[in-house]
Amino acid sequence: MKSLNDKLQTLQTRLLESDEKVKIMIIGLGSVGVYLLDYLISTADPRMEIIVVGRNHDKMQSDVNIVRTAAAIRRQIRTTIHIEGNCDLEKVDNIAAVLKKWQPDFIVNSSRVYSGLKYGSISWSHLRAYGIWTPLSVKFAKNIMNAYEKADCNAISINTSYSDAVIPWLKSEGMAYFDFGSGNLNHLIPRMKFHIADKHSIDNLNDIDISLAVSHFHDVVISKEGQPEGLDILLDIKYKGENLAFDKEELLAACKIPMPVDQKRNMMNASSNFDIINSILTAIVEKRIVKIHTPGVDGEIGGYPFIIDGREKIIGYIDQSVFSLEEMRKANRLSIYFDGIENVENGILTYTDELIEKVEKEFGCELAKEIKLSDSNTTANFLIDKIINPNK
Repeated sequence: MKSLNDKLQTLQTRLLESDEKVKIMIIGLGSVGVYLLDYLISTADPRMEIIVVGRNHDKMQSDVNIVRTAAAIRRQIRTTIHIEGNCDLEKVDNIAAVLKKWQPDFIVNSSRVYSGLKYGSISWSHLRAYGIWTPLSVKFAKNIMNAYEKADCNAISINTSYSDAVIPWLKSEGMAYFDFGSGNLNHLIPRMKFHIADKHSIDNLNDIDISLAVSHFHDVVISKEGQPEGLDILLDIKYKGENLAFDKEELLAACKIPMPVDQKRNMMNASSNFDIINSILTAIVEKRIVKIHTPGVDGEIGGYPFIIDGREKIIGYIDQSVFSLEEMRKANRLSIYFDGIENVENGILTYTDELIEKVEKEFGCELAKEIKLSDSNTTANFLIDKIINPNK
């Protein structure tokens, strides 16, 4: 597996020295995938080629038809779309054949083992934790990255589901792992910008620079309740390069804004995927620095600010200009503990004792303390049979 910077530099060379199209593969055309497809098409970029991959060709064709038609009405349809239907995500060889066929520049995994259900609708009210679902989130991610290695693929890869723990789990096993994760802390930052802009009469949200290092749990608890569950969040805010004073308690309270709980929420996750792709392309084409926030980046537990510097030979790295890597690692481990994850190391996911006790109390079943990546499918089936199906 090539390093992220090698892959970024290969893409940079192709973009600047040839007329070849940028190939973006979306694996799993559920609501996140459909929103992402729409956002990508809306760029009206003729150099963009999109390949959608999934298990149900007819459904995918229907979804592509509505997105293409809507884009045509807006006079934005300049992007080529291909459908690769009947790809069984249970089968590594099947996925590998698709990767070899298309040789994508980007892969976005937006697949779900159990579609049509927000896992958090079960876990939050019962457990106030989401980490229990990691074995479900890793199932297709593991298959895709095994296929990635088998196909000798060099695409820049993005994972959509619970990357805070999924990507570190893959890396800790010594296998190929996704370059970026989407969503989570990235959903929290705009809420913060809304408050800061209102408080300081700032017109352009893009002039507000936020650095945040926190895991999925605190995205949820701050968004839902406007409080950090007693943890001092690593947070820095600047306006046009200058430090901006703010009341952290007041800021977090202001992040509690009404949001839908159905699949419309996936507009945010799709936007996070779009932001990663667009930021990389922007850094290359405009030869400038772009900052994003992303969970699981470089196989790290939790979420981090990340720099993409395209001024010369493009490079990407975790931003340590405000907080050190060790500070951010510690903060993220404290944060993800609330989500039921004690550790991810040597191919083993370790649940917290608190989560195990809650699962037994709320659902009447016993969750193993440690889950090997090689046994994750067994645990995924356990979660479906013992918790999801009886409570959906």
